[in-house]
Amino acid sequence: MSDRQFGFETLALHAGQIPDAATGARALPIYQTTSFVFDSADHAASLFNLQTFGNVYTRLSNPTTAAFEERCAALEGGRAAVATASGQAASMVALLNIVETGDHIVSSSKLYGGTHTMLNVNFKKLGIDATLVDPDEPENFRAALRPNTKAIFSETLGNPAINMVDLDAVGKIAREAGVPFIVDNTAASPYLCQPLQHGADIVVHSATKFMGGHGTTMGGVVIESGKFPWGNGKFPSMTEPSAGYHGVRFFETFGDFAYTMKARMEVMRVFGPTLAPFSAWQLMQGIETLPVRMERHCTNAMAVATFLQSHPKVAWVNYPGLQANRYHDLVKRYMPKGAGALLSFGIKGSAVSGYEAGVKFIEGLQFISHLANIGDAKSLVIHPASTTHRQLAEEDQIKAGVPPDMIRLSIGLETIDDILWDIDQALAVANA
Repeated sequence: MSDRQFGFETLALHAGQIPDAATGARALPIYQTTSFVFDSADHAASLFNLQTFGNVYTRLSNPTTAAFEERCAALEGGRAAVATASGQAASMVALLNIVETGDHIVSSSKLYGGTHTMLNVNFKKLGIDATLVDPDEPENFRAALRPNTKAIFSETLGNPAINMVDLDAVGKIAREAGVPFIVDNTAASPYLCQPLQHGADIVVHSATKFMGGHGTTMGGVVIESGKFPWGNGKFPSMTEPSAGYHGVRFFETFGDFAYTMKARMEVMRVFGPTLAPFSAWQLMQGIETLPVRMERHCTNAMAVATFLQSHPKVAWVNYPGLQANRYHDLVKRYMPKGAGALLSFGIKGSAVSGYEAGVKFIEGLQFISHLANIGDAKSLVIHPASTTHRQLAEEDQIKAGVPPDMIRLSIGLETIDDILWDIDQALAVANA
């Protein structure tokens, strides 16, 4: 049985967890503890020396969290994973694990607003530079490379631009440059896309979104492929003795999961953005239904996009599932099961500006919720220019794929006729 290649749905229910040996409990237990008893002084020393695997302190590892990490790695086809307290923490940990003062990152410019700020503001304070490029042309990533570049970063589907990156092409550029390609796969979820199968070396998720799926729990995860050649000379922190952890050489000692061990012992241990065991348990409940939820998300989103495309009060629609969309061919290649739950549009024919029309539309909705989140079972809406990307100058908003009139929808699992009714009546309010 162990040699069988199980399907995605089976992995979503079983990977990383078996019935509890002590009690026989079928459901994953919540190990709500800060620390773990050592067998002896020698056992404690071997754990701290990384000579023995085991639990020491929940900031580093916990059995409930470990099950979540293993399941996420299995769903992405990765080697190992480390969980974090949020998706933003996952992006931070993924990068700080391999970059330091004087290093450089090349990134897509079409990013979640918090990641944009992290790269352009917070990392600059640490002496880490970032060049953000238009991801629609893969060669832009190559042109921005420098001798001190340590990573290429992108989102699978940009949020909220909903652009699709050519993963294979960018991954090839990263391999030729000898740097890892790090992909935020939040908006697609591993059910719709597995970037590690298309040239990515590391995947991050805001598990808060589709993985959890119910808008209740914050969490993130970093997953490595186990295939990147960390000994290529560009990453001395992976190959030289660690000053922060007993002189261990992570790549030499841990091989194909060295990146994860270093992230856990050097970044998580010191900065502490730990996922709580109860949060890991809640996220595991969401993962169990991820496949069936994503199918419904995609079906409903496609119906909404088709409806908006033919609506007389709508100026434009951006949904890569539509055949006329510029990213349609890329989505068919990398996301054959569906184009996801996110779409955006603008309103036309209003007596007010596109910005004001968007505000009126949102205020006119009856049950679609106005909030800063995606990936909930419920349908959600936001006006990015005035919220998630408000901290950016208008020029930077445009570069990030956020025009002033953009309305972003995260389509949920409600009855499709009810979703269409709410959108239609709100469009009438916006044009009143």
